Amino acid sequence: MSQPPYVIEQMISAKQIAARVEALGREISESFRGTDKLVVIGLLRGSFLFIADLIREIDLPCEVDFLEASSYGNETTSSREVRILKDLRGNIGGRDVLVVEDIVDTGHTISKVMELLRARGPRRIECCAMLDKPSRREVDVRATWTGFEIPDKFVVGYGLDFAQNHRNLPFIGTVRFTDESGA
Repeated sequence: MSQPPYVIEQMISAKQIAARVEALGREISESFRGTDKLVVIGLLRGSFLFIADLIREIDLPCEVDFLEASSYGNETTSSREVRILKDLRGNIGGRDVLVVEDIVDTGHTISKVMELLRARGPRRIECCAMLDKPSRREVDVRATWTGFEIPDKFVVGYGLDFAQNHRNLPFIGTVRFTDESGA
């Protein structure tokens, strides 16, 4: 079995992620205090680990739903063309909604998703992103809550992938491509 033409270097440890997710859960719980049931929408696939950890830290009644949108495919850069691959099962009209995203990069995906969901008439809609890459932003959009701001590096782990690999890493790491000699 040959080695992949890249290495993964840890950027954010599992311990740092856990501490930040706990803090985000407290902040979100306080902000939505008084809601009868918060609808937490995870953007698949990258957010599945984050949403699982986050809802355990939110001290409110929660309902979970998922939406799958894609603008990457198997590439390391966004195509800027957002496609909805899986829609919500439930109705969010008149409900309090938290959209959970793995990473806000160019902003095209989260902007399109938020526009789509706002059109469905939620009472309130906010966004929480695990990672934010403001240096790559092409669309004026920001998450209400952000786990970590990161530089313009391609990252994997904690749900994020490269060609459907490395989602299971407990940390977030950068992908550094090597030359043919492995250097």
